[in-house]
Amino acid sequence: MKLNIVEYPDKRLRKKSKEVTDFDSSLHKLLDAMHPFMLKTNGIGLAAIQVDYPIRALVLNIPDDDGEQPIENLLEIINPVMTYKNGETTYQEGCLSVPQFYEDIKRYENIVINYQDRYGNTKTLEADGLLSIAIQHEMDHLEGILFIDKLSYARRKKFEKEYKRMQKEKKHTK
Repeated sequence: MKLNIVEYPDKRLRKKSKEVTDFDSSLHKLLDAMHPFMLKTNGIGLAAIQVDYPIRALVLNIPDDDGEQPIENLLEIINPVMTYKNGETTYQEGCLSVPQFYEDIKRYENIVINYQDRYGNTKTLEADGLLSIAIQHEMDHLEGILFIDKLSYARRKKFEKEYKRMQKEKKHTK
């Protein structure tokens, strides 16, 4: 299965993802393709909508202390629902769909989510630190929200200008 990143400002990123009801082989194939693709593109999280599958599914693999992302740390999260949020933290986020742009974003420090695994089993996950931030970032994708939407008006205007310039440069170097 060949996957490609949908990049900002593509309108597909603004779609609200649909709930997964079939935990079948096509879902498994997508999840199986998303994980290595995310690693190949240097990501720590990837929502299905980012590869043009508007379903409520995401994969996460937070690097360990050595910067490795072993398969046993892979999380496949389907139909996530946040049931608890607490505290505030700021982290410099980036996004595979908004390449080469990083910005400090405020998130909840601690969260609890209920979700389903690839077989439809219900799970609960408590998260803090980078895992909490990454889950919130990817869950935003499922709602059609990008991290740049959380910027102040002035910072967003500056981003738009910088991003247009970067896109022009990218076209000229091709």
